[in-house]
Amino acid sequence: MIKIRRAKINDVRTIHKLLNGFADRKELLPRAISELFENLQQFHVADHGGAVVGCCSLAVQWDNLAEIKALAVADAYQGKGIGKKLLQTCLADAEALGITRIFTLTMKDGFFNKFGFKRVVKNNLPHKVWTECVRCPYFPETCVEIAMVKDFDARQKPIPAFKPGDLPKDGTVPTEPMVPKEPEADAPKTATRRRRAARP
Repeated sequence: MIKIRRAKINDVRTIHKLLNGFADRKELLPRAISELFENLQQFHVADHGGAVVGCCSLAVQWDNLAEIKALAVADAYQGKGIGKKLLQTCLADAEALGITRIFTLTMKDGFFNKFGFKRVVKNNLPHKVWTECVRCPYFPETCVEIAMVKDFDARQKPIPAFKPGDLPKDGTVPTEPMVPKEPEADAPKTATRRRRAARP
């Protein structure tokens, strides 16, 4: 029987091996073991008879914004609903914390679509979420991850979604700049000059 529980200190090395196995296949970001120790309280694991066979974490990133990260299930246990249970547990944590917007960066948008996540324009997420990009195997050329958001509060202003025309017709993942551009430094000055010119 699979049990979803909070990760414990003795689980860290197994989590590390699991995540980096997927990182070797370029399906997840690599994780340093020190990072896992530091963020252990964010993790839930799937336990099968004392063996960790899956994991997922919820990381608070900003005001009312949290990220689903490091969702992985061992190959031999996939297709059994374990990923679903891990995700639902982390979403319940977010609701308990009063967080109403969750996002994830993934290569498997079909899975998250089933749980109400919607694809959005990645550059509209706060720049803080890009801090891990330097560890991505695709850095600095292109980003192949898909940004997806789930809002628990329908009153929130939605993040712009991808339009059907933005998606490649061959089903490939569209690439975006690895790091979004900051606003140009002279933009505010230009706006100021325009306002002054409009004065009588």
